[in-house]
Amino acid sequence: MVRLVVRPDGWLEGARLCPSPNFDSRPGGMEIDLVIVHGISLPPGEFGGGAINRLFCNELDPSDHPAFRDLGGLRVSAHALIDRSGAITQFVSFLDRAWHAGPSRYRGRTACNDFSIGIELEGTDSLPYERSQYEALADLARALMARWPAVRPDRIVGHSDVAPGRKTDPGPAFDWEGFRRLLVPA
Repeated sequence: MVRLVVRPDGWLEGARLCPSPNFDSRPGGMEIDLVIVHGISLPPGEFGGGAINRLFCNELDPSDHPAFRDLGGLRVSAHALIDRSGAITQFVSFLDRAWHAGPSRYRGRTACNDFSIGIELEGTDSLPYERSQYEALADLARALMARWPAVRPDRIVGHSDVAPGRKTDPGPAFDWEGFRRLLVPA
């Protein structure tokens, strides 16, 4: 089991860093108590190629692929991305507010970006995620729970849980039961 550590500055020790300009400060006194799991692939259904990193860093050229046309000018980010191999790239310090959830609500609270950490998994709603991704996500979740005790296993949810009807990720291909089993050290 890998032991990941969140540094005092909110960056993950050992992660690849690719700082995004798409973030801002959390509202004062806001406690981090939610992790939102997303799924993304660019172009849709294709993996690798770096388009996700370019999107989060405002470097994606909309003319590179027909699927990118509507992404020009879009300013989004996530705190971290776990690619198909399980490698973690961090874009925004966990202490800051990444722009990942959009209009959202969880247990009566709106604007989930204010109090959540957004983790993207490279994938689609309909294709199985890789074992290495689940292991990396579980390692990262344990590090986040160690740093922010209000983040508990029941407060790790899908984008579809905070934006129902608008978002479906990480989708039915995500194995929540298997992921939650990985959270418990053997």
